[in-house]
Amino acid sequence: MSINLLRDLLDRQQIKYTIITHSVAYTAQGIAALTHIPGQELAKTVIVNIDGELAMAVLPASCQVDLTALQMATGANAVALAAERDFMHRFPGCETGAMPPFGNLYGMKVYVDERLIDDEEIAFNAGSHRELMRLAYEDFDRMVQPKVLQFALGRARAA
Repeated sequence: MSINLLRDLLDRQQIKYTIITHSVAYTAQGIAALTHIPGQELAKTVIVNIDGELAMAVLPASCQVDLTALQMATGANAVALAAERDFMHRFPGCETGAMPPFGNLYGMKVYVDERLIDDEEIAFNAGSHRELMRLAYEDFDRMVQPKVLQFALGRARAA
């Protein structure tokens, strides 16, 4: 989904958002540094394979997916990181690794780490390695209806 399609969708739903343009960056931590958004406030999307089905794990950029915790939280038999070749075709109009966390638009389940739900806003890649989108977490939650679990491993959020 290109940034323009995502914008159209949000505009139709009358959801307020901002677009942040930055120089090319390929890692969530690199994007956080470029945009001056703390890593715990920037959401990254990691594609995982849960019992043979692709899903999105959305967590703070400063963290990593704890696959064991995700497996336990979902009750799955097997959870692994998905190989790029297994999912790149699922996101037309998006640069590989820059897909927005709107799995519902791609026929994928979305799991959000609980560290993100208390943030007023969520910022994430908007289909390219040059743009972020920021919107209220409440609006994201209403549109995507992710399952909130505890699966992030890494720095705790600042108090």
